[in-house]
Order: sequence, then structure tokens, then C-alpha cells
Amino acid sequence: MLLLPFITISWRWRWRWRRAFRGWGYRQSYHNFSLSLLENFSHPGAFNQILSHAIASGIFRDPFISSKLLYYSFSHHHRHDFAFSRTLFFQIRNPNVFAWNAIFRAYSRSSFPTETIALYNLMLRNGTPPDNYTFPFVLKACARLSLLQKARELHSSTLKWGVFPDVFVQNALISAYSSSGAVEVSRAVFDMLPTLIRDVVSWNSMISGYLQSHRYELALKVFGELLGAGSPTPDHVTLVSALSACGRLGLLDLGKKIHGLFMTTSGFTLDVFAGSSLIDMYSKCGQIEDARKMFDRIPDRNIVCWTSMIAGYAQSDLFKEAIELFREMQIGGFAADAATIACVLSACGHWGALALGRWIHSYCERNGIEMDLKVRNGLIGMYSKCGDTQKALEIFHGLTQPDIFSWTAMISGLAMNGESDKALHLFSQMEMLTDVRPNEITFLGLLCACNHGGFVDKGLYYFNAMTQIYNLTPNIEHYGCMVDLLGRANLLVEAEKFIRTLPIQPDVVIWRSLLFACRNHGNIEMAEFAAKRIEELEPRRCGARVLLSNVYASALRWGDVKRVRKDMAIQRIKKQPGCSFIEIDGLVHEFFVADCSHPETDAIYETLTGINRALQSSPKGFGTEEEDDDDPFDICIAIYGIHFLRPVTTKLDHPKVKKDGQ
Repeated sequence: MLLLPFITISWRWRWRWRRAFRGWGYRQSYHNFSLSLLENFSHPGAFNQILSHAIASGIFRDPFISSKLLYYSFSHHHRHDFAFSRTLFFQIRNPNVFAWNAIFRAYSRSSFPTETIALYNLMLRNGTPPDNYTFPFVLKACARLSLLQKARELHSSTLKWGVFPDVFVQNALISAYSSSGAVEVSRAVFDMLPTLIRDVVSWNSMISGYLQSHRYELALKVFGELLGAGSPTPDHVTLVSALSACGRLGLLDLGKKIHGLFMTTSGFTLDVFAGSSLIDMYSKCGQIEDARKMFDRIPDRNIVCWTSMIAGYAQSDLFKEAIELFREMQIGGFAADAATIACVLSACGHWGALALGRWIHSYCERNGIEMDLKVRNGLIGMYSKCGDTQKALEIFHGLTQPDIFSWTAMISGLAMNGESDKALHLFSQMEMLTDVRPNEITFLGLLCACNHGGFVDKGLYYFNAMTQIYNLTPNIEHYGCMVDLLGRANLLVEAEKFIRTLPIQPDVVIWRSLLFACRNHGNIEMAEFAAKRIEELEPRRCGARVLLSNVYASALRWGDVKRVRKDMAIQRIKKQPGCSFIEIDGLVHEFFVADCSHPETDAIYETLTGINRALQSSPKGFGTEEEDDDDPFDICIAIYGIHFLRPVTTKLDHPKVKKDGQ
């Protein structure tokens, strides 16, 4: 017997039921019941009254009526909690395929897609044959769960039940295979679809499949095939996918053409969906100004638009702008989500804004923002970059199941803060796990730990382990770390030999690492060789010439120093001043060399002058002539923190050097 709560039936609904059944036969009354009552109500209470009448009158036993009631229960009773509808479903004695499809449809879109698979298996055991509406729902659950084997099984079943030619079934197969990592099979299914049968969803599914597998060139190739076919017409989803591929590949010109296609498409409106995609494309192509123009043109921005613009600023190393836009978003009354928080935390970490990062952490806890793994990884990175490795470790050890990004963030965080032994120990713990495998970025953090710790032998071991144990291919950053490691250990000959044997062309970062090592160890001949290689790659940049000048100065070769400086002046190459910043009470202050724009400039330089006098009167003196020109300036921002006698977080940043990978 169906156990449902007692519901009072109003006189108005009783009158409607009498009118619906009057003058109809038994079977006809069922259809009249469903059409006149089920399709003409909006209040959930009305549905409960209809359901109670169906049970009391016995007509719930009719499969047509019970299936209709089940279908409407998902949309009018509990949109997220399916317990009521599930109970109702299992009260149907012999559910037809319509009832099964109704529950498949609901669960495939819910947070419990596994229930779709379990219920599908139950339907087969009960002997109910699936139809062409069944498979798209079940395949959607497979796609969400990345169940490749189950997708293959369902593929065979579509042939068995004769529904494979249906375009909706084939579109679902394409998506299921793509989401499960079998994009080649997706392409085979797509190619089997006759050109005249393919609809825009077929093309979108194939393009999306290539995007999911990071094959952006092939995604654009399929997009080109669609345009060449002339039919069907691309929709918003098609164009947004093509823009995403352009952004990933940095194809600005093609992205602009697709943007123009957007504008000429019939019915185009710059909604949040299209606007966010254009912001992302322009940001990834380095056109952050154009991205901001698109952001400003979107009429009704939502959180996705704000997040896209904040992420664009962060990816362009404009961390100050990213944080300011986040504050603007807060003032506008937009509630941040997990994706927004992750982007802002990245900006805080790179900018050294520890106080703001802590506020965002507490903001998440106060407002109940889902602290998913991506947000927690962002917190680990932020605290590590700001120097608070203890807090980063606390969050890391609190993770129930850290992924490779969690391990990598923590290993890299320990490495950049000079805690090399802890970083290597953490990696050894990760190696004992079976469900986490290190990637290229993990080894980059590991090699940095060896650099800071001076562990040459361990660095060589881990570098070889990349290829020999983990089958990973080193890239230019890994080779740069090895050159830096050998250079720091004064193994300059070995470092040069390592560069000459590289399987790829060394870039300016590698030669600059060697030049830094030559400066530190006074090897003038090799410094000249490295500087010449850098000048060939960057003839208009000042970095190599300044470093070479410092090498000459350390060897008291003032004539060579003068010659290098004179050559820079003749070629009108100027040294860009360093930029440093310090955070006090959540506000970040920026300083440039010889910068007098800060309101506290007089107090800062007065304090600095007093310290200089004290140091000059000291037997040890202030320093040597070979010190870098910006060293007193770096001390200057620390003076600003001392001037206020507050705990501060400092971050020293020389943009030209850092942009080149140092």
C-alpha cells in the first residue's frame, strides 16, 4: 500500500475532477484526468491533492496515469531531493518505459548520476526494453562518471535494440566517449553519422570532445568543417567552444574573426555566456585591454563574468588589478563562488597580500562558500607564496584526499621558502601512494628544492627519475633548474656542457642562469660567453648587460664597466627600475627606485639616512661597491614597515628579471 501523508482536498479541485470525469468512459477518463489536471497547476499543494485523489480512486494503478504523476513529481515536489519521487516510482507495479525514462532523466542531471546506472540495470532485470529516449539519459550519466566500459556496453545495446541510427543516441555516445577519454571512438561514431542527419548538437559534441582532451587544433578543424558544410548553422555553444580553442592556442586573429561571426549571427546578443568566453579568449591571447572592454560592455554581468575578468588579470600578472576588481565585485553585491575565490587567492599569493588572503579565507568560512579541493589548493599556494608555510601545511594535512595539485602546491611552497628537506620528505611520502602520480610541475618544485638546498646529487637523481621512472619529458624549465643547480654549486664547466647537450634550443632563461652563476663565482670568461648568447636572443633588453657590468665591477675592471654602460647609452637601452611592495594592514604599497610619490616618502628617507649613518660608522661598513644598484632600495621598503612598527609581509619583485624566469 502506498504510504503518503494525508492531504485535504479542496472543494474547488473536487469540482474540477467531477467535471473532468463526467460523460467519459473509464479509459477516456484517465486521459482526461492527465490532460485537464496534471498540466494545469502551478502550486505544489495542488499536485499533492491530485496525487491523493489518484490513489484514493484507484486510477494510480493505470501505467499512463502513474507515469504522468511520476514525471510531474520531479518538477513540482522536490527539485533536488528525489526521495519522494523515488518512493512514488517503486509503488508503480509494472512501470512502463516512460516511467523509467522519467527517473533516468532526473538522476542523470542530479548529484547522484550513479543511481541512473543502477536503475537502468534494474530495468533490464525486470524485462522492460529500453527505447531511443532511454540511452541518452544513461549515457549522460556515463559521461559524468567517465565510465568508458559502461559506455561501450550501452553502445552495443543500442545496436541490439535497433536505436543506434537515432541522432540523439549517437550524440550521447559521442559525449560519453569523449568524457571517458576515448575521443578517437567519438570521432568514429561522429563519422558514421550521415552528413544530412548531423545536427548542431552532433558538431558541438565533437568539438567539445576535442576540447576536453586538449586537442585544440582538431577542435578548430572540426569547426572549420562545420562552416564548410554550410549546414547546420553554428549556435552560441559552437562559437563559444571555438573561442575557447583559440584562447588555448593563442590564435588572436582567428578569435577576432569568430568574434565577428558572433556579431553577424542572426539573433546574437552579448549575454553572460558569450561575454565570458570572449573575455577568456582575449585574456589568454594577451589582449587584456580588449578583455576589459568586453567585460564593460556586458549589460547584466553575473559571477561568471566577474570571475573570467579576475582570472584574466591574474593570468596576465596584473595581480593588483585582479584584487581591485574583486573588491569592486564585493561592493556591487555579487557573492563570490569557489572559482572566484581560487582566482583571487592566486593573485594574493603572487602579490604577497597575506592579510587579504587571510580575510578571504575567513570570508569563505563566514559565508558558507564550498571549500572544495580547488579552493583549498589555492589556500595552500597563497599561504606558501606569502611565507606562512605552517598554515599551508595545516590546510594540506587537513585534506581527506589530496590530489596531485595539492601535493605539488605544498612541495613547491616548501621549496620556495627554503625548506628543502621538508619538500623532499613530502615527495617521498607521495611516492608511496598508488593513486597519485607526480607530473612535470611536481618535479619542477622538487628541482627548485634541490636548488635552494644545494643538493646536487639529489637534483641529478630526480631529473633522471623523470624520464627513467615516470616517463615524463623534461621541458625548458626543468633544464633551466638543472643549469641553476650546477651553477650554484660552482660547477660551471659541467653547467656549460649540460647546456651544449640539450635536446632543445636553450632559451634566454638558461643562459641567464649561467650568467648569474658566473657573476656569483667570478668567472668572467664564461660570463662574457653567456652574455653574448643572451644578447643574440634579446638584443634590446638590458638584463645581460647589467649583469655583465656587475661581473666586471666585482673583478675591479672599471674600464669594461664603463664600456658596457656606454654601449647601453649609445643603443638607448635603459635599465628598468625594480619594483617592490610591502603589505601593511591589508594595504599593499608599491615602490620604485628613486620613487618619491609615496605620501610617507620624507619619513622613509629620513629613517634610511639615519640607518646609513649608523652603518657607515660601523667597523663592518654598509657593503661593497659590487652590490646591485637596487639593494638600498630593497631596504627602503623594509624601512617603511619599521617606520610603522607593525608586523608586515614584504615581497621583493624585479619585473624584468622575474619575467625572464629568475
